[in-house]
Amino acid sequence: MGFLETPRSSKLSKVAMLGTFPPLRGLSSYCFELSMAIADLVKVEFLSFKKLYPGFLYPGGGLKEDHSFPTAEHERLKVKRRLTWYNPFTWFREAMFTGADLLHAQWWSLPLAIIYGCICAIFKLRGKPVVFTVHNVLGHERSQLFETASRWLFKLGDHFIVHTREGRRQMQVHYAIPGDRISVISHGSLDFHVKNRVNRDKIRQELNIDPRRNVILLFGAIRPYKGVDTALKAFSQVLLEIPDSTLMIAGKLWQKWDPYQQLIDKCGITKEVRTYLDYIPSDEVYRYFEAADLVILPYHHFDSQSGIGGTAVSFRKPLIVTAVGGLPSLVKNQKYVVPPKDPEILARSIIACLNDQAQLAAMAADAETVAAEMSWSSIAQKTLAIYEHMLKTN
Repeated sequence: MGFLETPRSSKLSKVAMLGTFPPLRGLSSYCFELSMAIADLVKVEFLSFKKLYPGFLYPGGGLKEDHSFPTAEHERLKVKRRLTWYNPFTWFREAMFTGADLLHAQWWSLPLAIIYGCICAIFKLRGKPVVFTVHNVLGHERSQLFETASRWLFKLGDHFIVHTREGRRQMQVHYAIPGDRISVISHGSLDFHVKNRVNRDKIRQELNIDPRRNVILLFGAIRPYKGVDTALKAFSQVLLEIPDSTLMIAGKLWQKWDPYQQLIDKCGITKEVRTYLDYIPSDEVYRYFEAADLVILPYHHFDSQSGIGGTAVSFRKPLIVTAVGGLPSLVKNQKYVVPPKDPEILARSIIACLNDQAQLAAMAADAETVAAEMSWSSIAQKTLAIYEHMLKTN
């Protein structure tokens, strides 16, 4: 949109951002990178949670904090961890007395709808514009309740940011948001996970993986839409061509593992599949990506861009993705964008990659290019232009 290139004015002095910040999990990786980048341009007051919501509402089975995130140190970033799900006074206090020119809310989780609604409404009553970044337009599990809550919440928004063109279309179709109130800004690469001087062979040994094997990584929360079943079926075919391969699955369970284990047993690939079925702390993420030769995102459906994809890009890892949501934008060679729910084509793509070292090197070089396109400095500049536009037009 044209105003994304608008020069800065002097009217904007401070932004309030609503979301999760380390050591909470949720969207903390994204919020950490974005707020640090925006703080290079303008003051940011981040409204985070002391208590997010009760654990029984979290399908992942608990909300333990991750204290391994890097420390956010920036003179123009102030993080306030005061919101609690059970105390509406904290919602009112932060919304009423935060001295910012506008509110930028990071929206993704149904249990937070009432809290977000209260805070956004108070900012609106104070005459402050409200900008939403909508991370899940329809919700990963296609919940009607999520859509209803989003529709109610979006009535409080002045402008909306999504990560893909498909997300923009869905905002127009499902929520009747005019196109000129929606901007597409990509998800950034999560560079803070990357560490220097890493010994890959040592990491593989620690993960009980032979350093000589071809390693395929499927990383992130184990949820139905992630396509773990497709990955397992494809991998069983890969082993017929490249028997010295290992599939590494790492992430927190959001569902029972039994159906996948039964599929592993049925395919006879138990010895070749390594599972790490728990939340991976921030400072251990690098071990899994550094150990991998290839990362796959075989999602069945998806509307947005993937933080896991952004992490793979930050490690310059070759990627194979399915043709859903914003995943294809992570891959320069569209030969490695495959149809969802098609194990045979996924298997052929994996085999083609692992059998061609030159191709793997080219895909890693492509990841370097994609990383430059996903730079947080560029994302911050585009986001700041939206803030400036909101102040001029509200």
